[in-house]
Amino acid sequence: MSMCEECANYVFDEEDECYYCDVDLDEDEMMRFLTQSDFNCPYYRSGDEYEIVRKQN
Repeated sequence: MSMCEECANYVFDEEDECYYCDVDLDEDEMMRFLTQSDFNCPYYRSGDEYEIVRKQN
């Protein structure tokens, strides 16, 4: 599982029946994403709804 699949911005499109990233990357960010295997997305948000709750406990 990649980091994209865990991201809250990775959404399912019912028309196309596939997942895609909901963030619009600029040209430079897209080039780094496509060419670097260790690209750290600045827009990554954990899709784990309970992450904050675990930190509070």
